[in-house]
Amino acid sequence: MPAGPEPLLKTIAPYRTDLVVCVECVFTWYWLADLCAREGIPFVLGHALYMKAIHGGKAKNDKIDAQKIAVLLRGGMLPQAYVYPEEMRATRDLLRRRLHLTRKHAELLAHIHHTNSQYNLPEIGKKIASKANRDGVAARFPDPAVQKNVEVDLALIDFYDQLLRDVELTIVQTAKQHNA
Repeated sequence: MPAGPEPLLKTIAPYRTDLVVCVECVFTWYWLADLCAREGIPFVLGHALYMKAIHGGKAKNDKIDAQKIAVLLRGGMLPQAYVYPEEMRATRDLLRRRLHLTRKHAELLAHIHHTNSQYNLPEIGKKIASKANRDGVAARFPDPAVQKNVEVDLALIDFYDQLLRDVELTIVQTAKQHNA
């Protein structure tokens, strides 16, 4: 397929009257959705995860994928994803970034608990997700290298706490612009 809007519009010109553009929801769909909206071309966004479950298969390339997407769309079996309006996409992306940061934060908390179990120590007994409950956690471990390992996790957790608060404040402020 030609790259960019102008060559694409030239390529599809003979088919525009009966054309529906459908793509799998991967990170590059924004520009195509916007182009279709500007040009009045119907646009359908396929949900990537659900589509993978439906049309898996070992042989994969753009031609095979395009054919499978067309068959699913024609048959009314295409799992659709929501096409976020252009003005809301940055907020959506920030929400996804928050999710990524939250998972990293949770991995660090889990690592401390796993380390505690690995050294067969008694349960920590408090929720270390709360900053107030983190004092003395690293000191539970007799080995200085393990203490350092846990101290690094705790420092990163503190950083993620601050970062997540900032991101969440921005999300709330931005989301209110879309829907007070």
